[in-house]
Amino acid sequence: MAGTRKQNRTGRRILAAGAGLATVGALVAAMPAGAAQDTAAGQGGTNGKGWGRMVDVQLLSFNDLHGNLEPPAGSSGQVSRVKPDGTTEKIDAGGVEYLATHLRQARQGNRYSITAAAGDMVGASPLLSGLFHDEPTIGALNGMDLDVTSVGNHEFDEGAAELSRLQNGGCHPTAGCFDGGKKFGGADFPYLAANVTSEKTGKPLLDPTFVWEKDGVKIGFIGVTLEGTPNVVTAEGVKGLKFGDEVETINKYAKILERQGVKSIVALVHEGGLPASANYDYDCDSPVAGGGVSGPITEIAKNVDPQVDALVTGHTHNAYVCTIPDPAGKPRLVTSAASFGRLYTDTTLTYDRATKDIVRTAVDSANHAVTRDVPKAPDMSRLIGQWQDLAAPIANRPQGWIAADINGRGSTAYEKPLGDVIADAQLAGLAPAGKGGAQVAFMNPGGIRADLVHKASGAEGDGVVTYGEAFAVQPFTNMMNVVDLSGADLVEALKQQVSGSNLNAVKILQVSKGLTYTLDMTKSGADRVVTGSIKLNGEAIDPSKSYRVAMNEFLAGGGDGFAALAKGTNKLVGASDLDLFNEYLAANSSATAPLAVPAADRITVVR
Repeated sequence: MAGTRKQNRTGRRILAAGAGLATVGALVAAMPAGAAQDTAAGQGGTNGKGWGRMVDVQLLSFNDLHGNLEPPAGSSGQVSRVKPDGTTEKIDAGGVEYLATHLRQARQGNRYSITAAAGDMVGASPLLSGLFHDEPTIGALNGMDLDVTSVGNHEFDEGAAELSRLQNGGCHPTAGCFDGGKKFGGADFPYLAANVTSEKTGKPLLDPTFVWEKDGVKIGFIGVTLEGTPNVVTAEGVKGLKFGDEVETINKYAKILERQGVKSIVALVHEGGLPASANYDYDCDSPVAGGGVSGPITEIAKNVDPQVDALVTGHTHNAYVCTIPDPAGKPRLVTSAASFGRLYTDTTLTYDRATKDIVRTAVDSANHAVTRDVPKAPDMSRLIGQWQDLAAPIANRPQGWIAADINGRGSTAYEKPLGDVIADAQLAGLAPAGKGGAQVAFMNPGGIRADLVHKASGAEGDGVVTYGEAFAVQPFTNMMNVVDLSGADLVEALKQQVSGSNLNAVKILQVSKGLTYTLDMTKSGADRVVTGSIKLNGEAIDPSKSYRVAMNEFLAGGGDGFAALAKGTNKLVGASDLDLFNEYLAANSSATAPLAVPAADRITVVR
């Protein structure tokens, strides 16, 4: 099935490319009956759906799906918007059965429609996809007719070879073939990685660009991931790869596309921004164009060549539709559709056949919620059901009990209740002398991928935590490390939460019980961590003393800007983070004594 779909779609594009090379007379001659009249009438005017000079091209986009095939639970499955009366409401959203329906409904009546994504389609995925190395998600994206996506940092979680397998097909090298032993067909759509090159050859790992064509209309796409991908992926995942500057790369390939006759260009950028409001319908062009969004994407957008007509972005899991001025001072669209398939962006690009370019002043765009009040797409339901049957023996196994929701991904606090649980689980599992002798544990906040939700997701009953739900929280299966760190290095690591690469987007480590300190956000940089307040079990940290510190392999490699943590010595490799999490749930909860929500009072925050 996948191969047939791929062949059909490729053939359609080849035919379109041929039409684009024809003269106007030949193009008119090749049109369906009646279309030539539309073209003649449309010269100099508009004919948005047909063959006139001005053509409306629909661009549907989303980002950061992260293998969320089933509707995400808890706050991870909600979006918020402002009601007409000024109050805010939360809407249950997401799930590919609904996303497919919304996309298909949105395409109706649009002769020219493209569906694109901005990376992290896979990786950090719930069990239903992650257990099968994300083959189910690639199958779902094929079924939803995704045309193109950029890579994101999570596409490198299992390394370049696995990313190549997802693109080109083939069975997993160690797990083998799933789905009845059938060979995996790979993605029908191209992954773009313009700024990811081989250290040995200097050549791009995957295609840098893609040109969508129909009836002579050409839209070029350039795909990049954030230059800092090596800082947020394990070293093994990016081994042998170089990640280039986003702006330099986009500008380079924009010129290449233009030399190929492609003047309408969209950049798919797996880097994002921070809007001033969490509401997906927030006007981030207030008080001025792009004035309501900050973060890395703003500088990228301000410096990308004016040849590029729009930027579809991701990574930060936020929602925004802004017009950030390009280097020439002209407004240019920059969008992001949150994460987990909860939103999609519908953009109208007005294409001028005479100039082969987008008329910027006519671009229109908005984010839309993937509500669950529409019919489920039957093909997506079948796909989910097939993989659920394969996963059920593992996914439905009870691991523990909770007394109420314990929020992780859905918590906006620096210290997250679920972060405390995870750090405590790591300390408990690695404190015994024979398992590392850990005295303290650190957990990176970005590695907490979901909440523990009290309401039952299936037949397990309220309060029961299944293996599948635990996997959704800790999907990376990172191996745990215990290392020696000096007290000075430990203090430095805490200061790196709010300085260096984390200065403008702080990353607050989740800490195990016994470690306490004050975070003074009225100060700046490293001074926000009050050195004299840092204590372990009530005693001040001694800079010259050695401490045994537990953390996952990502942090132990200096990930997320924590270079001090990479100074560890006398390393012991322990069990995986997921195994320790499940062991802790089993040992510290029962049906009659469920795990309570932690107080989250280890970090005192001054604002």
